Amino acid sequence: MKQSLVISKGKEDLEKQVNKFQSKKMLKKGIQVLFTLLLVGTYNTTVAQETKFEDGKEYILADVEVTGKVSYNQQTVVTFSGLENGQKIMVPGEEISTAIKKLWKLGLFSDVNFYITKIEGDSIFLELNLNESPKLADVKLVGIKKGKADEIIKQTDLKKGKIVNENLITTTKNYIENKYKKDGYYNAKVFINTSPDTTDNSVKMLVNINKGNKVKVKKIDFVGNNEIKDSKLKNAFKNTKQKSVFHIFKRSKYIKEKYKEDLVSVINKYKENGFRDARVTSDSISYDKKSNTVSIKVNLEEGKKYYFGDIRYLGNTVYTDQQLSRMLGIKKGDVYNGVMLQKRIADQSKPDGEDITNLYQNNGYLFSSINPVEVRTYNDTIDFEIRITEGPIAYFNKISVVGNDKTNDHVIYRELRTKPGQKYSKEELIRSIRELGQLGFFDPEAIKPEFKNVDPQAGTVDIEYSVVEKGSSQIELQGGYGGGGFIGTLGLSFNNFSARNIFKKDSYKPLPMGDGQKMSLRLQGSTYFQTYSLSFSEPWLGGKKPINFSTTLSHSKQFLYDYSSRAVTRSKSFNITSVSVGLAKRLTVPDDYFVLSQNVSFQYYELNNYNTGLFTFGNGSSKNLSYTIALTRNSKGVNPVFPTYGSEFSVSGKFTPPYSLFNGIDYADLENQAKYKVRAAEAGTDPDGANYPAGAYLDEDGYQVSQYSDAATDQGKVDQKRFNWLEFYKIKFKGDWYTRLFDKLVLRSLGEFGYMGAYNQDRGLVPFERFYLGGDGLANYSLDGRETIQLRGYPNQSLSPVNDDGEQVGATIYNKFSLELRYPITLKQAASIYALTFLEAGSAYNDFKDYNPFNLQRSAGFGLRVFMPAFGLIGIDFAHGFDAIPGQTAKSGWQTHFIIGQQF
Repeated sequence: MKQSLVISKGKEDLEKQVNKFQSKKMLKKGIQVLFTLLLVGTYNTTVAQETKFEDGKEYILADVEVTGKVSYNQQTVVTFSGLENGQKIMVPGEEISTAIKKLWKLGLFSDVNFYITKIEGDSIFLELNLNESPKLADVKLVGIKKGKADEIIKQTDLKKGKIVNENLITTTKNYIENKYKKDGYYNAKVFINTSPDTTDNSVKMLVNINKGNKVKVKKIDFVGNNEIKDSKLKNAFKNTKQKSVFHIFKRSKYIKEKYKEDLVSVINKYKENGFRDARVTSDSISYDKKSNTVSIKVNLEEGKKYYFGDIRYLGNTVYTDQQLSRMLGIKKGDVYNGVMLQKRIADQSKPDGEDITNLYQNNGYLFSSINPVEVRTYNDTIDFEIRITEGPIAYFNKISVVGNDKTNDHVIYRELRTKPGQKYSKEELIRSIRELGQLGFFDPEAIKPEFKNVDPQAGTVDIEYSVVEKGSSQIELQGGYGGGGFIGTLGLSFNNFSARNIFKKDSYKPLPMGDGQKMSLRLQGSTYFQTYSLSFSEPWLGGKKPINFSTTLSHSKQFLYDYSSRAVTRSKSFNITSVSVGLAKRLTVPDDYFVLSQNVSFQYYELNNYNTGLFTFGNGSSKNLSYTIALTRNSKGVNPVFPTYGSEFSVSGKFTPPYSLFNGIDYADLENQAKYKVRAAEAGTDPDGANYPAGAYLDEDGYQVSQYSDAATDQGKVDQKRFNWLEFYKIKFKGDWYTRLFDKLVLRSLGEFGYMGAYNQDRGLVPFERFYLGGDGLANYSLDGRETIQLRGYPNQSLSPVNDDGEQVGATIYNKFSLELRYPITLKQAASIYALTFLEAGSAYNDFKDYNPFNLQRSAGFGLRVFMPAFGLIGIDFAHGFDAIPGQTAKSGWQTHFIIGQQF
């Protein structure tokens, strides 16, 4: 039987009791020993006699034996406690108390006991008895769907092997309850039970979640508001909305924290209208258990309306009073607006806002401070002083990037606008974040610049950009029916490719990556066509300037296809081979959002016994050498998948050489020149026996005719000659705006226009390169170099003009307008998902004389977009066309469109 003396035990705070007892010096030693033993435990009389334990004596720790339910080895546990053999300790005393605290702080044990096992002279032997806290064997969440349960388990880190203690149970319970309260389930309750697992020191956890019903807001009443109507104050409640069928994006739910924020918004609404002294005198929330709703009553005191008086600037040397006054935009006599004043000083909602603070910080004054101070109030007027401390000019010192494991440093650094030694500029800092986000290699929501080593004395600051890489390569693998048959597609896009490492085996992980280049390979085919394309682009040609070099090689083969019988005639084909080379340079004026791009392309069209309504010659070829120049300004926000601000404008022109000016062909007389005329070399006889002289002209049947008499024209030969080299020009314009309406709700506004013209009207417009409007905007194959334009709510390419036989011939002019509301569901790295609703309208025409920009095919609908780094953009739209397709009388009605791989 083990005999021992308890000197300290478990969770009881014995240290405080012993210390309190020991402070009473007036007690006799015998009474001290008795009280000490009563406080710290019980002992066996024999043991007490053998150990001769003396309270308050200093001992040398000889050994600590670890016992109990513990899986750690003895030396590890003793090390955790901080005790060492040979050290001097007081018993009881601070060393034992500190050891207990250290062991409890680990959170690994449910019970900690120290015992005296033996005393030999000045040496003391201790036993440390522990009960190790159980580990989590399994966890089960009930009361919610499995998907939500898995999400919560991940968020709370309830993984197998985790130590289960009171702290874990409490924090888990609080986290889940607060999570649901934030979602409007104000009565959410969580009950957690643990049961031992008989196999080892582990437990199973059962988490019972009772969300209850969402607490909704039945009514919001304002009392004391005479100057501002209830409706405007309710609109100021951005997060707490009264029950209404009109609240689509903000449902009626009561969340205490959000409600408190809305009370501040109400006071700000008054400050915007001159009522500086407005305040909430009281508010009350009454809960109706039966309907699970709350009624809110807010009592207000408006105060009187104020106006701005004199505004003086103190401490400014860099900018004049007039310059600062223009930036502030507030004049004497204006209605007092405290919210606007603060935004003009420092707009916290816009990092790149046009305010006085940014005016200074964009010019190097990182350490500046601007404070508006009320200096005088009289009647209804308030005078202000704008007190400015400019401080020294700051310079960027060290610029670094962390988090890029695949992307090479030089790819990132060349995009940064913040350079060592450069004057500090907040504008350039924000622009750098945008440029990194636009690369597409990093999670745009996770790009964060950290200020390091800010030194006002030296006037320097270090910036460390933290990035999180995401998959930049994409694979497109799909199959489906389109254009009358089954179509299969394989597409590979390597958006962070490294061509210089293509011959280095060690670089294949699985491909050479990291230099920011892009290489794409796309294969598509069906029973009646195949297309192959390979493209490559280098965004920094030469590595020193942002000059984008791109090249594309493609080939397609189309066989004659009968849509009614689905028969394929492989002896009749139409082939297109295309090659293009382009350069795009970032400009510095008017600003560096502008890009000038130029491209030279060549297409070779070959027709082999291929007769359709598109072409008047079934055998022959056409060649297209063209030059394209475009000016683009792209200032869209950081996230290219879901921009929340900015715009993109582009105007482009595509031109072929004006062959008709120098090829010597009279196109007005081309049909006469192509009439059948055969000159007979010798005299002869026609099929009827009639004689004709030498040199006579014969038609195709062998009868004598005059040179241009009624002989038939070979239209195929006419058009073969007319379109041997294509001659045309195309002008296009596109404007794309993004506006944040409130919170994360974004309005996209889009306008497009395209026009194709001819240099020589006698030669006419070419049947290639035309515009085809309608549908999802995706071209399954490029039959004739056509451009497909999206207009949802109508079948693909159905809004283009038709010929007399009802066959589509493409448009030479079109316009399109679109309004799209977008709201993100999630913008996480793994997947970005947003919902949208839209209005669209557009029209296409065969000739400019028929053009009417107000005669449009209209549609409306809704959809969903999912962007995953490995697969690109995937989406679905449900759209209703309100007008008829050309040539039909019934409206288009509902159409379903699948969006795959289309850019944003």
